[in-house]
Amino acid sequence: MKYPILFEYIKQKANIDQEEFNRFSHYFIVKNLQKYETVSREGEICSKVYFVNKGCLRFFHLNEEGKELTRYFAFEGKFGTDLTSLITNEPSKENIQSIEQSEILYINKSDFYELVKTEPSINLIYLDILEMAYVTSVKRIYNFQGEETLQRLKWLMNYQPMILSRLSNKMIASYLGITPYTLSRLKAKL
Repeated sequence: MKYPILFEYIKQKANIDQEEFNRFSHYFIVKNLQKYETVSREGEICSKVYFVNKGCLRFFHLNEEGKELTRYFAFEGKFGTDLTSLITNEPSKENIQSIEQSEILYINKSDFYELVKTEPSINLIYLDILEMAYVTSVKRIYNFQGEETLQRLKWLMNYQPMILSRLSNKMIASYLGITPYTLSRLKAKL
């Protein structure tokens, strides 16, 4: 079977069968990435939607001081893209980078939007991507604003434990908006 992880993801969300999946799976292209390989750079227009078969993609921005601010991690079985750049066709404000040796599938924007119009299952997937991006952003904003740093770490432990088990302290700190030193101190308290 071609792309079994993607098939299972779509099957769970849209209840499709193999025949339906075969109608559009050829639009997805496999790309193997080395650790820390960049797939999309800040300043470029994001023109692809990514699905992680193996590994992890990190979505981050470098501020004016050169500090990394991480927005999202896409692990196996998850979609990821810079939705703002994809939708508005404006230059991206973030980089997308593999942080492990990874295998991704990508689909070009034009093909993806054509499938959104013609394939009900892909329309459901796009709706799911948009909804989850919104929910994740809102939860993260409200859970991080005004919360003590220890509470942020506890939230991460409860809701996104894979981040803690697979990523470096530097990346986790970037995601939490704290320094690696502060993160180490907080971990010692737990």
